[in-house]
Amino acid sequence: MIRLLLVCLGGFLGSGLRYLVSTGTSKWFEGKFPAGTLIVNVVGCFFIGFIMELSAHNKNVTPEIRLFLTTGILGGFTTFSTFGLETVNFMSDSRYVIGILYATLNLGLGLIAVILGKWTSRLVWPV
Repeated sequence: MIRLLLVCLGGFLGSGLRYLVSTGTSKWFEGKFPAGTLIVNVVGCFFIGFIMELSAHNKNVTPEIRLFLTTGILGGFTTFSTFGLETVNFMSDSRYVIGILYATLNLGLGLIAVILGKWTSRLVWPV
């Protein structure tokens, strides 16, 4: 039961953070590009790489802490379903180049961010 509560609390916090990032970035892009979704997905990828690598080599990161941070906070913070909808909407509006660019940025930058997160974790907590 405690694990469920940790995930719920983390999801609450992550969703709130996602909302703040999305509303904050929408002012800059005036609704023309879903930068908020891209930002939360890339930042989330960085932190999941960082947390998982850190927890593999640091006994202070308990399974409960890892669950709270990854499934909870990052699960609420990142949003694959919104990314999917926004990509399909670009395609439906015949904005194929921006749709492909957006999908490529989410996937490419996300994977790079996971690698950078893992690398940063090794710098912070060498094996």
